[in-house]
Amino acid sequence: MRLQLERFAWPVSELLVVTDDAGVLRALEFADHESRMRRLLRLHYGDYKLNEGTGPRSITHALDAYFSGSIDELDTLPTATGGTSFQREVWKGLRAIPAGTTLSYGQLAANLGRAGSSRAVGAANGANPIAIVVPCHRVIGANGTLTGYASGLPHKQWLLDHERKYAPMMAGAEIRRRIDAIPLQNLQTALSALTA
Repeated sequence: MRLQLERFAWPVSELLVVTDDAGVLRALEFADHESRMRRLLRLHYGDYKLNEGTGPRSITHALDAYFSGSIDELDTLPTATGGTSFQREVWKGLRAIPAGTTLSYGQLAANLGRAGSSRAVGAANGANPIAIVVPCHRVIGANGTLTGYASGLPHKQWLLDHERKYAPMMAGAEIRRRIDAIPLQNLQTALSALTA
């Protein structure tokens, strides 16, 4: 498999962005954990060739927007991974956790219909090759503490703080978007009913 590696500057460290020939995100890792990323690529794809260069603008634009405060900008980026069907199920579940919120491993397991399998969910979470976009940083211990983040707890804390900072603004923007989508006549009728 041929893959493209782009080095992307972010507010705290450098990120490694790996895409395939179709421009689909295959891995995203902090540069200080490059050996982990390469190990996961070997595990998921066997023999692969990684060429340094520039990846799709859509991915770097989405990352720029995320780090600038549009924390839901990564939600629709296309991703592809190897891994087992269970791991892919957990990674899909991670993408359903809204930015600015967290779940425990047990809550995530229950959401997936696998109550009681929090350890297996934790192991799959730890094998996630696409940090940030597949937001394994949003999973915390049952008691609310930060636990096990393969890319380092300081990165996890920064990401959670960043998302909590911008989550209220994103909620306000969503409300405004929904109001703007209401036809003016319906909005006037609703306002008249409220003031009657």
